[in-house]
Amino acid sequence: MTLSPCPPISNADWPAEIAVHREGFAGALNVYRTMAHHPALLEAWAPLRQHIVKKNTLGPELTEVVILRAGLRMGAAYEWAHHVSRALALGFSEHRINAIRGNPEGVDGLIVNAVDALFDERRLTLEQEAELAEAIGRKAVIDLIAMVGFYSVLGYLLNTYETPIDDNIQKEAQTMPALFSLAPSSTG
Repeated sequence: MTLSPCPPISNADWPAEIAVHREGFAGALNVYRTMAHHPALLEAWAPLRQHIVKKNTLGPELTEVVILRAGLRMGAAYEWAHHVSRALALGFSEHRINAIRGNPEGVDGLIVNAVDALFDERRLTLEQEAELAEAIGRKAVIDLIAMVGFYSVLGYLLNTYETPIDDNIQKEAQTMPALFSLAPSSTG
């Protein structure tokens, strides 16, 4: 087994120039402990992350739909597991989460199709954009596009450096392993 050249950075090795982020979002997750190997990138990432994750116009539930589908499409087990946990905390049912693996109905379906179009066609058609804008608003469509890009970058980092899923999520996943796994669910 080859060891990652960029494992999550420990507190003892945390770069001084980004010390302010260690006790916040970055120190809490292995994805950002991995990104901390490039302090300037993590520093630049922080304000964009604040908008993409916390202050976007999609709202918490639709944000999770976007991130779950992007994580699935990236094959990023880390993102999938972490965002299954967040979706469950928001009240998503197992059925809704599993539906995101396929073709859900309603607004979730519009979002899943948009994420797929961005991965497959590298754009939304004008008709697709108009339908989404009608359903969720134009700013939310733009946030969705930015979110897919943002989580693609994270997926590339996670997959390249084989960043381990954080312990608390691994423990939670033991209670519902099929739901937390990227593998297709037999109930989905």
